[in-house]
Amino acid sequence: MIGAVMSILIDEKSRVVVQGITGKEGTFHTIQMLDYKTAVVAGVTPGKGGQKIEGAPVFNTVQEAVETEGVNVSCIFVPPPFAADAIMEAASAGIKVIICITENIPVLDMVKVAGFLKDKDLVLIGPNCPGIISPGKSKVGIMPASIHRSGGMGVISRSGTLTYEVVDQLTRAGLGQSTCIGIGGDPIVGTTFIDLLKRFREDPETEGVVLIGEIGGTAEEEAAEYIRKDFNKPVIAFIAGQTAPPGRRMGHAGAIVSGGQGKAEDKIRALQAAGISVALNLPELGKTVLKVMDKNN
Repeated sequence: MIGAVMSILIDEKSRVVVQGITGKEGTFHTIQMLDYKTAVVAGVTPGKGGQKIEGAPVFNTVQEAVETEGVNVSCIFVPPPFAADAIMEAASAGIKVIICITENIPVLDMVKVAGFLKDKDLVLIGPNCPGIISPGKSKVGIMPASIHRSGGMGVISRSGTLTYEVVDQLTRAGLGQSTCIGIGGDPIVGTTFIDLLKRFREDPETEGVVLIGEIGGTAEEEAAEYIRKDFNKPVIAFIAGQTAPPGRRMGHAGAIVSGGQGKAEDKIRALQAAGISVALNLPELGKTVLKVMDKNN
């Protein structure tokens, strides 16, 4: 079981394999992760085993990378038609934390993945996400390292770019982060707000959590109910897409109001009813977090 000592999911001891390392995106972000001192110790591209990328040996299969380099975290930059298979390959090889950056994976492919992972003891972050960073320890994915600072705020977000804006505000307000995670905006993702809130609840480094939601689905309402009943740290939220018209997709495949569900006002109401401070305007979020955390200290 992955415990709190790991900054909830990754830390300095994490040994990362990049699936799709020889592609343009895979190579570029491998260099960024290595610059952050993340231990990227292997890559996987079928048919290209035996090469080296930035000093990391490339293998044909994840199983070889596990057996040879002891990898325990995977970061996936595999093209959409093959990404679902890449996730299942990593799971079959015993990887415990799988982070899938790939976007535009067909929903039916993710239905298969969800079924395949159902009884496995692992964590899938994504797909269609920016990944995860524990500032000063490790970064797996595409988050810009320069805006992050080590501290006590956990950040969970459905939106990649909004994560960066929020983290920048937190850092400017003097609020560092324990772990920041983009869970992805697709209709089917591996990890929910509640999954991560449970980990943040047990993490001694995390003093409060910023939750960034968006229109579509009911994930935020479910998180609000969990926070009301079982979460004992301050939570501050922001919901993107407050002006989106029904039926119009806003950015993410999962960010759509349909069938009377998923409206921003419903999410905001549920969060506020659970005692969560909601910033209604994005530029105010940093100040709102600072005010709530000062009140709780």
